[in-house]
Amino acid sequence: MAKATIWPVVHAERKALAADLAGIGDDRWAVPSLCSQWTVRDVVAHMTATAKISPASFFPRLVGSGFSLTRLQKKDIAANRGSSPSEALSLFESVITSEKGPPGPPETNLGETLVHANDIRRALGIPHDYPTDAVITIADFYKRSNLIIGGKRRVTGVTLKATDVEWSNGSGPEVSGPIMTLVMAMTGRKQVLDELAGDGVAVLRQRP
Repeated sequence: MAKATIWPVVHAERKALAADLAGIGDDRWAVPSLCSQWTVRDVVAHMTATAKISPASFFPRLVGSGFSLTRLQKKDIAANRGSSPSEALSLFESVITSEKGPPGPPETNLGETLVHANDIRRALGIPHDYPTDAVITIADFYKRSNLIIGGKRRVTGVTLKATDVEWSNGSGPEVSGPIMTLVMAMTGRKQVLDELAGDGVAVLRQRP
């Protein structure tokens, strides 16, 4: 996937997520997402905050949070949750076309969007067809990167094999399943492991 096409995909996927969220009741915003300890509303607020950060503003804000990314994220979520689910959605809609983000390669923004959108949709039972090229791009990114996510470390020593596209990685006990499910496993979402097959699944269960 060409890097020049990443932002249009990010914008389209944010727009699609906003449309899905517009159709749920207020009570559904409190459902736990697949992202540890965050509700659906928390994840949306995090996505909003991430789309407002620039590389220049990130480091001063990290310093102000005592060099704790977790503390920074908590502050950002609190600031972008809104006073109601409808306001949280409105805040998210305001950054749909943003091309800001923390320092890092453009693939991080793509992964942030697709993975967190899936954290939300899986929790709410909302189906969505993610663009294949985009999912393969982030799978290729996570398999070689330990930046924050720790994807490379998590899947070392197993073979990942997609069952819906031509994609595989690594060597060792096999883990097979749809490419988006493999991506979620690469990012540490243990909730998806029951949907995967192969002896390598047991290996992933033991890894943080």
